Amino acid sequence: MEQEKIDRINTLYHKSQAVGLTEEEKKEQQELRQEYIAAIRRSLRGNLNQISIQEKDGTITNLGEKYGKGKTE
Repeated sequence: MEQEKIDRINTLYHKSQAVGLTEEEKKEQQELRQEYIAAIRRSLRGNLNQISIQEKDGTITNLGEKYGKGKTE
C-alpha cells in the first residue's frame, strides 16, 4: 500500500476525532482501511509461506507448500 494512502487514513482519523467526517469521507475511510487490512494479510501470508519447520525425525516441512500457497482469503 502506498504511503500516500496510509497518510490519508491517518488524516481522516485525526479529522474524525477533531470535527467529524462527512458521509463521503466515512466511506473513503472505510475503503482505505479495508485495502490496508488486505495488504497486511497478503504480507503476512507471504511471510508465513516462507516458514519451514524441522520435524522430530529430522525432515524439513515447508509450511507454505503444505498449507498455504494455493489458499487465499
